[in-house]
Amino acid sequence: MAPTSLSDLKRKDLLQTKGFINGEWVPAKSNKTFPVLDPATLNHLADIPEMGASDAALAVDAAHTSFTTFRKTTGRERARLLRRWNDLNLLHIDDLALILTLENGKTLAEAKGEVLYATSFLEWFAGEAERTYGEVIPSANVNQRILTFKQPLGVAACLAPWNFPIAMITRKVGAALAAGCTTVWKPAGETPLSALAQAVLAHEAGFPAGSINVVTTLDLVAEVGKELCTNKKVKKVSFTGSTRVGKILAGHCAGAVKKMSLELGGNSPFIVFDDAKIETAVEACVVAKLRNSGQTCVTANRIMVQRGIYDQFAEVLSKRIGGMKVGRGTDEGVAIGPLTHERAVQKAMNHINDAKKHGGQVILGGAPIEGTKGYFIQPTIIKNMSQEMLTTREETFAPVVGLYKFDTEEEAINLANDCDVGLGGFIITENMARSWRVVEALEVGMVGVNQGMLSAAENPFGGVKESGYGREGGAQGIQEYLAVKSMLINVSV
Repeated sequence: MAPTSLSDLKRKDLLQTKGFINGEWVPAKSNKTFPVLDPATLNHLADIPEMGASDAALAVDAAHTSFTTFRKTTGRERARLLRRWNDLNLLHIDDLALILTLENGKTLAEAKGEVLYATSFLEWFAGEAERTYGEVIPSANVNQRILTFKQPLGVAACLAPWNFPIAMITRKVGAALAAGCTTVWKPAGETPLSALAQAVLAHEAGFPAGSINVVTTLDLVAEVGKELCTNKKVKKVSFTGSTRVGKILAGHCAGAVKKMSLELGGNSPFIVFDDAKIETAVEACVVAKLRNSGQTCVTANRIMVQRGIYDQFAEVLSKRIGGMKVGRGTDEGVAIGPLTHERAVQKAMNHINDAKKHGGQVILGGAPIEGTKGYFIQPTIIKNMSQEMLTTREETFAPVVGLYKFDTEEEAINLANDCDVGLGGFIITENMARSWRVVEALEVGMVGVNQGMLSAAENPFGGVKESGYGREGGAQGIQEYLAVKSMLINVSV
């Protein structure tokens, strides 16, 4: 029988209900807690410490102290620790997936996929730990030699979202630790259990006390975020979340000119040209739109289809999505789980109702699912979308597909770029020349061509415009946690 509750965990200590500071499991100083709920059933999962600024400061102090010794470890030592952490994740993948499904809502299959994706960053950055190369620079002065080397910045604060609560931790923390930084983690209040389980495994892998610290909060997230951004002992802040919050955190960091990585909101265009293979387009759209119930940073948000195949694409997509089972992520055959919180359902319905008001035609779904306790909404497809609709300007973050119509390549590019953010984009075409033209023209950080995925450990993930700056993953990811130091040597006789 498939596991359905936390009591089914094989390794019970992966479920932790306290924060983690300086190698110890600790309550909040206030002793206050907040509940974590299963979004599919609203069942109570655990009570977690409601930590505030003073708790965050303790975590920073621990990381700062640990940095004095951790920074001296070799890249190979850090690589071995990361590989052990990777191996422990693979060993306990079933338990980690169950925890993730219960607190986030995604299906068990998707949850296992996320654990594998998360471990890929540990493996990747284990390799990168030994490849933080400097360089010798030719000098214009014959009596001078110039060389550079790279050093860890210091304490890194890693603020992760609820939609990928394991992978967004390992993508940030794996790079930071590989570079020789120590870390303070702030997981999302909706999904802290996955991060706490990762702390168990990272500690078991051998990372020293203070190198990893976890501060949990739901209601005091603003004050914790401000403390992490303004504390002078924190030298780097990495945040994944909304553009609105990213701007606030950037303002906090500005006072100390603190280095930041920001992976913020997206509004990904998904452009289907009339030379596309319908089957390829539909399957890529399902992946790009419905993964994690439509709750990813690069979810296809504006589905733009060329007029010649618009109706055919809508019909095939409707049949494909209409056959997908919606339900609790632990149930057999479920392809789409609940949304993670009630606000997401309300936002999705606002977008659906707004589209209808402006002439949108709902051809599938269009309402919450009745008779369930959780945050479920029917997979929805809306035709005749237009520029004045909310979905054009805002991420829906739900299984709501809005189909826009275009006529020319130039029109598609202009519509796609008419947006303040630029994280990801997708194009479906069999024309190679067109794929190059459109990829180069789109104002985004990443583009998927004839596929609905943009994520890989070896790929530098990030955006342009108000989607933020910096990159996570790839060879660039570790550089975000390193400072370049130059040495100029007088070699004159």
